[in-house]
Amino acid sequence: MTYKIFFLTAIVAVALGRPELPPTYGPPPVPAYSPPRPAYGAPVYPDTPPQYDSQYAVKDDYSGNDFGHQENRNGYDTKGTYYVQLPDGRVQKVSYVVSGDSGYVAQVEYQGEAQYPAYQPAPAYKPTPAYQPTPSYA
Repeated sequence: MTYKIFFLTAIVAVALGRPELPPTYGPPPVPAYSPPRPAYGAPVYPDTPPQYDSQYAVKDDYSGNDFGHQENRNGYDTKGTYYVQLPDGRVQKVSYVVSGDSGYVAQVEYQGEAQYPAYQPAPAYKPTPAYQPTPSYA
């Protein structure tokens, strides 16, 4: 009987004596101070609709790269075109318009005729004959 009481007392002592584990989940601690505020007020930006005109073009004869883009925007109305040289020799040109909430409306056209070079299969592989030594009878 005394062993049972001793055992029960030991379990209670171990359970109460264990250190508290740090919480594994929860919000970060709140700082005890608030950061200093700047002496001036926050900057005020005018609420103006966007307006721009941009363009670029790349033509590199060595690598064959030929592409470009042009776009202008006035408020919520945007118009633009972009083009790219395709591997088959044609130029793909996309003209697009975005007017307010109407979404992106594109028109795709191709310039030129697709050209495919004649197919020339690679020569068939023929393995080199294996060396066969001639027997010598001496």
